[in-house]
Amino acid sequence: MIEITPQEFKKLTEYMYVNYGINLSRKKNLIEGRLSSILVEKGFTNFTDYLKYIFADKTKTEITILISKLTTNHTFFLREIEHFEFFRNKVLPHLKATVRQKDIRIWSAGCSTGEEPYTMAMIMADYFGSERSAWDTKILATDISVRALAAAEEGVFSAELLNGIPKYWRNMYFRKINEGYYQITKELKQEIIFRIFNLMDDLFPFKRKFHVIFCRNVMIYFDHVTKMRLIQKFYEFTEPGGYLFIGHSESISRHETQYQYIMPAVYRKE
Repeated sequence: MIEITPQEFKKLTEYMYVNYGINLSRKKNLIEGRLSSILVEKGFTNFTDYLKYIFADKTKTEITILISKLTTNHTFFLREIEHFEFFRNKVLPHLKATVRQKDIRIWSAGCSTGEEPYTMAMIMADYFGSERSAWDTKILATDISVRALAAAEEGVFSAELLNGIPKYWRNMYFRKINEGYYQITKELKQEIIFRIFNLMDDLFPFKRKFHVIFCRNVMIYFDHVTKMRLIQKFYEFTEPGGYLFIGHSESISRHETQYQYIMPAVYRKE
């Protein structure tokens, strides 16, 4: 395993924090463990030369590979199922009754390989049923990882990953492509708009606010100041009466946000 020097460690962690909000100041062993194989594969013997290489890459391909290696894109369908039950039983009825233009705006921020937005799309397809064509229910799904987004757009999942979802979902929203693998149907895939997006960008480019924002298990990489700054930006882009969902391993101090606490990891803008 290639060791990272204190100077190299400082340079890398500062870059990741300033540009992506990711705090790796206590992750020296993780960095060495996850990146050493890349250095060897690309012919580098030290982190200094590797960092020069990724910083010089104008396409940003190498830095996105690095980010993918250092952050865990682990997710699965119906993860933290209480959120999806609340979304189906409370949020959607509220939005159906109050959104006059029938355009429900939902953002999956940090969508990883797509299980979260696809789950929401299936729930909404079930909920609206025959009325579905009258509603604009497209979901914006963003992530910083090019690899994760590519996998999400392909929408191919193993049969094992589908074991935890209702059987009729698998029959209705997936098609079997070979032994052991299924792909999201074209119709459902069209409900998701996948985009590369860095949550640390100073300005969010959205013209309209969202009724629901899911940003779960993303802020575990952020320090408190970065997290609260992001929460404030989410608040500014949430419609009045809209909801924010975060991960159960994350928390927001009720004294530091304008969001109203609803239930564990669910907040609402009054």
